[in-house]
Amino acid sequence: MFRALTACTLALVLGGCSLFGGGRTDNTFDGFHFRGNASAPRDARQRFVASVGPVSQSMEGAIEAARYKGVQHCIQYFGTSDIIWEVGPDTPRDALVTEGDRLTFVGTCQD
Repeated sequence: MFRALTACTLALVLGGCSLFGGGRTDNTFDGFHFRGNASAPRDARQRFVASVGPVSQSMEGAIEAARYKGVQHCIQYFGTSDIIWEVGPDTPRDALVTEGDRLTFVGTCQD
């Protein structure tokens, strides 16, 4: 009985670890971790702004991380990864918006 109770307790504890980051998988881009988010007004979630940093680690990595944040946003709210980018991964590098070591993309989710 004690062994069964111990096994059940252990299974519950280990299973809960993934809920609190124990099983978390961080995405890396060009070998680096980037912090970022995608945001949009509640009444107009199709048009969003995705921002990641620090871009000083790797411009290519930041571009992929910002694209990823945009795709996550569109999948979460519209179930699709189709995006029309105003400023995005295909924008010429010298025209990308960087401020305060952050890269910013602007896009619209297609539904």
